[in-house]
Amino acid sequence: MTIVEVLKLSADYLKKHGSDSSRLDAELLLAHALELRRLDLYLQFDHQLSEDELSMYRSLVARRAKGEPVAYLVGHKEFMGLEFEVTPDVLVPNPDTEVLVQRAVAVAREAPTPLRVADVGTGSGCIAIAIAHYAQTAEVWASDLSREALEVAARNVSRHGVAERVHLECGDLLAPLVGRFDLICANLPYVAVEMSLPAEVVAQPARALYAEKGGAALVARLLDEAPARLAPGGRVLAELDPAIVGGLAEQASRLFAGSRVHRDAGGHERVLEAWC
Repeated sequence: MTIVEVLKLSADYLKKHGSDSSRLDAELLLAHALELRRLDLYLQFDHQLSEDELSMYRSLVARRAKGEPVAYLVGHKEFMGLEFEVTPDVLVPNPDTEVLVQRAVAVAREAPTPLRVADVGTGSGCIAIAIAHYAQTAEVWASDLSREALEVAARNVSRHGVAERVHLECGDLLAPLVGRFDLICANLPYVAVEMSLPAEVVAQPARALYAEKGGAALVARLLDEAPARLAPGGRVLAELDPAIVGGLAEQASRLFAGSRVHRDAGGHERVLEAWC
């Protein structure tokens, strides 16, 4: 079978099994199996796959059809124009999170002096690394409870050459980080425990997804702790589920001088910003 024939069949198969991005999934998996760029699939559309290539590809497609994220199958994911290693020990970077990073970079670039930034619950390190990459005077301290996640983050820090400005610490929220910060960023677990999720989300680490109190518990704790850890004029950026924005925004209004909510590309309230 040729590349173009295999792509058609696998995209149709994945669509029948519930993928909303079946063609893209098929392309990414085939490019990975053949060790090609996606573009090369179409430059070599009449390439005949060997039995070994077909076997490997079929295995990947079958796993994807069962709900395994493409990023785990291929081992990487693009975020903010940068490529990150991804394993089942970390959340798959989500485009919704780019709203938070874009705002953080804007704040850092507008600041008259280099900022000290905290990234709480760093996972793969994608937030910390993207901020350091696009705001090249910022210095970032990133924390996570999971040592396995921090090992992935460390490899990503090295890969992107930001080890001098991104520092990784193991611990709960802000506890392992020393000093005050100009900006605290967080993509903490915010999914309600009882919420039903798609299979490809359920396949990701539960500790990085779910939080008590309807998903608000960890962000609420961070908002309580943040004022004592912010430098004068400092601010917090926290990604949220739109369903819990209202209560957390009300909490922020009691604890901070001001706050606002930023919407994601789909128009949903996604990132809470609060400042001293």
